[in-house]
Amino acid sequence: MPEADPRFGQAVDLFNTQEWYAAHDVFEELWHETADPERRSLQGILQVAVAQLHLQRGNRRGATILFGEALGRLRRPGTPDLGLDLEALCGVVEQRLQRLQQDADPESCTVPQLQRLR
Repeated sequence: MPEADPRFGQAVDLFNTQEWYAAHDVFEELWHETADPERRSLQGILQVAVAQLHLQRGNRRGATILFGEALGRLRRPGTPDLGLDLEALCGVVEQRLQRLQQDADPESCTVPQLQRLR
């Protein structure tokens, strides 16, 4: 259960303060130590953080690819929520992905956040 690890809370806080690279690093540590199906959830969250990093660096194509892959992982049946509202996260990611696919500005959408369920 990665959500029981203190690093998980740290990673969520980094993600929610838009420290994408640092959030990625901490989530990646946990990802390496976690088995499926929780590993799949962590990978999807990681991909959102990296997509945001790509956007910061002007790499729209990289962001588009990673947002799409993240949605595929996070919406796969049986993906654990890790105590987070992954459906809300997916909604925001989907909006940003659609804006990118329409060659519009994804920054006009809400920034991804990880909301705790419990």
